[in-house]
Amino acid sequence: MYLEHFKLKELPFRLSPDPAFLYPSQIHSRAKAYMESTIWFTDGFVVITGEIGSGKTTLIETFLKEIDQDVVVAQVNQTQVSPIEFLQTVLAQFGFSPFRMRKAELLATLNNFLIEQYANGRKVLLIVDEAQNLTNKVLEEVRLLSGVETTKEKVLRIILAGQPELNKKLDSAELTQLRQRVRLRFHLSALTEEEMDEYVRHRLRVAGASHAIFDPETFPLIYRYTGGIPRLINTLCDTALLAAFAQDQVTVGVATVHEAIDELQWQEYQARTHTNLIPARLEETTPHARPPVGRLVLTLKGVELGDALIVPGRFVIGRTSDNDMQVDSKFVSRHHAQLISTPDGSVLEDLNSTNGVYLNGKRVRRHKLTPGDVIKIGTHELVYTRYEPPPPPTDDSRTVQTTVLTDADYEVEDEAVDDDVDGGGDGSYSSIARGS
Repeated sequence: MYLEHFKLKELPFRLSPDPAFLYPSQIHSRAKAYMESTIWFTDGFVVITGEIGSGKTTLIETFLKEIDQDVVVAQVNQTQVSPIEFLQTVLAQFGFSPFRMRKAELLATLNNFLIEQYANGRKVLLIVDEAQNLTNKVLEEVRLLSGVETTKEKVLRIILAGQPELNKKLDSAELTQLRQRVRLRFHLSALTEEEMDEYVRHRLRVAGASHAIFDPETFPLIYRYTGGIPRLINTLCDTALLAAFAQDQVTVGVATVHEAIDELQWQEYQARTHTNLIPARLEETTPHARPPVGRLVLTLKGVELGDALIVPGRFVIGRTSDNDMQVDSKFVSRHHAQLISTPDGSVLEDLNSTNGVYLNGKRVRRHKLTPGDVIKIGTHELVYTRYEPPPPPTDDSRTVQTTVLTDADYEVEDEAVDDDVDGGGDGSYSSIARGS
């Protein structure tokens, strides 16, 4: 990697949330202050929203790192769950083994725990990240949990964090009672251009930079293509550092940033959305996109769950929905691993995951992939192959084939139609791979 080349101690633009790298912009400082207010005020929810990559998770990790020891915390990140599974997850965070409990027992155990903690002088905080994925039924359970109280005050403090869709969900008529319990709502907007300049310099300083690595002329260009979204800034700056390293340059200039933009195939931020930055599947590519260079096939216990095409640039794999490939499993870190790809191939990197990345049975930190390599993250496996374009369709327009249907054929067709009406799946591909 480029650490030694730029005289850095650690990677400055990793996607994984690290409180040490949090840049305290005005907007992030306000959001953190609102989160801290939940410790002292128990009269309602605090809701923090922001676009993908706006820094919500890093903010939460920073807040938790600084929290007092008398605060007991349950942090829920997997939110595509049923009401029973949600209650079980919360109790498991508090140290219980609740997976054979029925709902009445779950609620009684949780209520008793909250009252016991209050009696012992401890505060209890529930943080739900990616809360936009919660169903209305689960959100109603959250509201009921917030009603546990003593004669003086509520016992459970709650922070809901999520993408802007969370606000739309809270504004729905079905959640009027929950909406009335919200004390504070705050939206994490993008960094200004001045804040983005300081954000880049801040992360480089934390990583050990002793000199200016990015030329000042690069910052307006970086801002135009990232819109001030921290995750996009990290992606572009990291790619630019890789490009400079490959050319043995000790600073990053405008030309190098343009090369990184070309590698990522980005348009200016205002002309695109985050979801089409790095197409994961062939049907998502545009006519002007570079052709894929590889393919990943995701399996669990031998069952194929999905696949993705890899194009030049960065492809991130992890547990949450903001990854290019989501693997929703408790054994997979939020941002577990990434592929850095060029037309010549792909390099696998571990993003400081908890359970590591294994390649062909051996744990690796960074490795250039070869066709047929098997990557294991948690209990899932990913098979890497080079992409082979499908053969062009043959022109059989001159061939005329006449098919004669008998009465039996019509009976078979009728049965097939009935099967479809009864709910047969269409077998469509989903970019989100699930299982644990």
